[in-house]
Formats: sequence, C-alpha cells, structure tokens
Amino acid sequence: MAFQFTPCAIEGLFEITPRLFGDKRGCFFEVYSERDFVTAGLDMRFVQDNQSRSLKGVLRGLHFQKKHPQGKLVRVIEGEVFDVAVDIRPKSPTYGAWHGLILDGERHNQFYIPQGFAHGFLVLSERALFAYKCTDFYHPEDEAGIIWNDRTLNIKWPLLDRDYMLSEKDKLLPEFSSCTG
Repeated sequence: MAFQFTPCAIEGLFEITPRLFGDKRGCFFEVYSERDFVTAGLDMRFVQDNQSRSLKGVLRGLHFQKKHPQGKLVRVIEGEVFDVAVDIRPKSPTYGAWHGLILDGERHNQFYIPQGFAHGFLVLSERALFAYKCTDFYHPEDEAGIIWNDRTLNIKWPLLDRDYMLSEKDKLLPEFSSCTG
C-alpha cells in the first residue's frame, strides 16, 4: 500500500501519509490511489479538484455546504497550514468537536474530511499552495459557515507574529449555535 491511513480522534477523519521514494534528485509519491483508499475503507468518488495560494496569516473558513455536503481530501503542495475540521453532524456523539492538524508540503501528509464537517485552515508559512479534492461540486447558493473564533467550539488556532487575515465574508459568518443542528 502506498499510504498510511491514521484515524483521528473524531470518527471519519483520517490523516493520510504517502510512502515517499527519494534519492539525491528529489522524491516521488502517489497523491491518490482509488484502490488503496477503498482498501482502507474510504470509498468515495471525487468530482472536483481545487487549489488556492495564500500568504502567512490567511485564515479561510470555517466552510460547508448545507444541501450538497462535500467530503474533502486536503493537502499542502508548498508551505504549511493548520487545518481544522468541525463535526456538524447533528446525531454524531462528537457533534461540535473539532480536530486540527498541521499539513506540510515537506511531509506531504493529507487530511480526509468526510461530509458533515465544516472546514478551515490557517497558513503558518510565508505562503502556502493548498489543494483539495471534493466529493460534490461547489454550489455557491448552498455555501454556509461558522465564524473562526466561535466561543463554543474554542478552536486552538496557532498564534502567529501577525494578525490573521480573513475575507470580509468570513468575518461575518455566524456562530456555531445559529447555523447547525
């Protein structure tokens, strides 16, 4: 198998680390293999790939779609981010819990986030190139979110040497209690 699949503390979330093949020229690794993912119990169909480039301190999220929920396989191609998934599945025993991990372009680790989670990330490096595969298409009319600093969720975002930069839209996202359940 070309990957190590490590379950996270919240059911459904996985950190995925590829097997690297390297020499003095650099390295090679598989980013995705349907066969390996299905063998690990992750049998999903990806329909869209997205990519963003952001500067240090950019915080994107926490985003989700209501009627067209997306599972996501996220990774950093260059740089480093603190990536967060929040369980918004109303009947889940971990409803309202969050899990964060550092995705690093040098380690090439990935984070699988199934449907039923809000997602966001904070760029820790001077810049980051972020890529993700989605199990449903983006529907702008269906987009929703939770404010990044929600008091109920109490996400422990890393402190940086500068203020976080958010889009105007993300600054206005509602609290967890008003947009889920």
